Amino acid sequence: MLTAFDWLRQCETGAELLATLEYLSALPELPADASELGPPFSALGGPCQRCRVYAPISTETPSGHAPHPLRRYCRHCQLILRRAEKLKAVSRHVILVWGYVNRLPRHLAQGTGFYQNHTLGKHIFGECRFLLALRRRQLKPWLQDLVLYDGPHLRGLLQIFPPAGSKTNQMGDLLRRINHHETRFGMDMLRVRFYSAPYQVYKPHLRDDKGMLTFEVTEFLNLLEMAAIFRTILLPAEQEALWKLLSLEDPTEQRFYWGRFWGYLNQEAKDMLDAWNIRQWSPHQIQLLYELVDYVAYYQEH
Repeated sequence: MLTAFDWLRQCETGAELLATLEYLSALPELPADASELGPPFSALGGPCQRCRVYAPISTETPSGHAPHPLRRYCRHCQLILRRAEKLKAVSRHVILVWGYVNRLPRHLAQGTGFYQNHTLGKHIFGECRFLLALRRRQLKPWLQDLVLYDGPHLRGLLQIFPPAGSKTNQMGDLLRRINHHETRFGMDMLRVRFYSAPYQVYKPHLRDDKGMLTFEVTEFLNLLEMAAIFRTILLPAEQEALWKLLSLEDPTEQRFYWGRFWGYLNQEAKDMLDAWNIRQWSPHQIQLLYELVDYVAYYQEH
């Protein structure tokens, strides 16, 4: 029989993953009816083409119409795939968290507190692993809640990554690789690994060598806070202009355009950039800041 992780590994896209998490939440007892098992592979048929375990449920096709695309899947996979079609738009704004920790967050198992209304899906694997799906801009509030209630006692690794959205980087392969990386560190503190794109999970050293991957949890929260301030104070056009300005390789040209750019800014923006000394940042620090801007919300009081 398939375990919960087996079901999740069947997923090709983030939409399928969200649908599977919903399915597992609604059906805590995984399908285990032997009567549903599919026949062995043969020239005339076989099991479900997705899970390779259960029997396909033929979907009736009106006379003269093309065969239904789900006809070769079992009832469980049909339910997941139908639901996934409706979750495609939502999945584009999702961030996933794979946690490998010394103990589960106190509100996670009960689904209370933050987990009651702000998660798009979750699943717990035993006593030390969990998978959580959030909207991107809920990442910072979730981490703040986690540190507030569990910070002093929580140890381990949180891997934060976007879902796969194409056949190239399949969701199941991504989860297997994330699972492989989970024991890279000891349980001496709570660390965060942040991947801004699915392909980075397969070659983490390229990002780690630049100091853009692994952080202590409070350090990562501070980076998210800076990104929120940056997004609130600078207008989108100013953010884009600053990116182009800091990407200039000629120091003389950069000094010239910096003076012109400085004249367009209000005093609050000038104070922020001056206090951060952003012109002395490395290209990797600047890139990370701009990546994190997509994961934070504006400060409404501004």
